[in-house]
Amino acid sequence: MNTVPTQSFARHIAILILLCVGCSFASAHIAARISFDHGTGLLTAVVFRSGISLLLLALIALWQKQSLRIRWSIAPWQILLGLLIAIQSICIYSAVTRIPVGIALLTANTFPAQLALLSWALGGKPPSRKASVLMGIILIGLLLALDIPSLIEAGTDHLYIWLTGIAFALTAAFSFSIGLWVTENKLKHLKGSARSFYTMLTVLITTFTAGHLGVMPGGLSWPESGTGWGTLILLSSLYALAFITLFMLAPRLNLAQNAPAMNIEPVASLTLGWIILGQQLSTMQIIGGALVVSCIVAFAYAKDER
Repeated sequence: MNTVPTQSFARHIAILILLCVGCSFASAHIAARISFDHGTGLLTAVVFRSGISLLLLALIALWQKQSLRIRWSIAPWQILLGLLIAIQSICIYSAVTRIPVGIALLTANTFPAQLALLSWALGGKPPSRKASVLMGIILIGLLLALDIPSLIEAGTDHLYIWLTGIAFALTAAFSFSIGLWVTENKLKHLKGSARSFYTMLTVLITTFTAGHLGVMPGGLSWPESGTGWGTLILLSSLYALAFITLFMLAPRLNLAQNAPAMNIEPVASLTLGWIILGQQLSTMQIIGGALVVSCIVAFAYAKDER
């Protein structure tokens, strides 16, 4: 039984939904930063949000009477996908604890360019000349967003923290790009409900186990205040809401055409980071961020043209 209609939304409705999903993801990361500042461990946040998402996915599967069976032949690829998303989750949270949330998400959103290069390296088509130029401009934009001269003036320690945060964000993007390649090439025939369920299950088990093994000291620490608990619940709810909405409505959103709307996430993160967290950026960083976002959107359309 499938209760989700297959007719696509009108484009303005689909774009509005994707903009709301992107803002929800951005808000979740802002809540995560506040929760981390009040003692919440990185792994605690991932476990909480994965647990809530997993519960909702299970309820949806029961409601729609969907099968969650998976063939043993593709199980290793499904486990790999879950591990990659676990790494991506930990790395992006590690980034937002060190650098402004908007810059972290801006860097992590370079995954389309990384996916294009990865697909080429694994035997796919090389990027077009237009896509190659856009990737080069994205790199320039990231360098501007870093505003390295200002970081050097602020001191070696500050520069190290920023470079570490950027490294985590790039690793998150790389892990996610590999996960997308696995999805497109090894799991494309697996139902979205089963793939999402087992991905969240693997993330939950991996992060919970890593925390108990002491892989990340303090990773499973509990919030130290009501604010920490409130923002932990908020980030988990916002993430689950955005993830489930995207999962359930994907067949009606025409993502091939409308996915660039999701790039509202880093823009919303920069805005909310400034309003809520007081994370102000220099003029050079704002220019660099705008350059990256615009080129990522253009890159998505350039990919469609190929």
